[in-house]
Amino acid sequence: MQIQIYKATKEDMPQVLELIIELAVFEKEPDAVEVTVDDLLKEGFGEDPLFICFVAKVENKIVGMALVYFRFSTWKGRTVHLEDLVVKESMRGKNVGKALYSEVIKYGHQKGVKRIEWAVLDWNQPAISFYEKTGAKLHKDWYLVEMNEQGIKSYIKNLKG
Repeated sequence: MQIQIYKATKEDMPQVLELIIELAVFEKEPDAVEVTVDDLLKEGFGEDPLFICFVAKVENKIVGMALVYFRFSTWKGRTVHLEDLVVKESMRGKNVGKALYSEVIKYGHQKGVKRIEWAVLDWNQPAISFYEKTGAKLHKDWYLVEMNEQGIKSYIKNLKG
């Protein structure tokens, strides 16, 4: 089986969205995806693209994707954040994920970043084991913090008092 990895095109975005939805189902959040193909096109292929997406093709079908973007660390400088890496369920265990992961690591290296970072769910033991085998370090003493849209609105409302 030959796996082709390349930078996604505009035409790939409907299939990328399907993979994002598949990931949401896998992560037990099937109704959480709000992003649309139009959002992906606007934010990934506009004047100032916010992300780069790599896709994996097998037999001319997209079977996986990895979406990355740059961040800035006050300690390290420019870093790459791997937002999501997903492989179709039927293609897991066939080195598609490893090929995408390797592409992300090569991309970060080519860009000269000091760190590539991502989050992994604490129950996703296969992914955790894979990352540890590749030399990635899990920071169990850090919490992932976020404020959702409702939290943002509530906070702003309270600021206005």
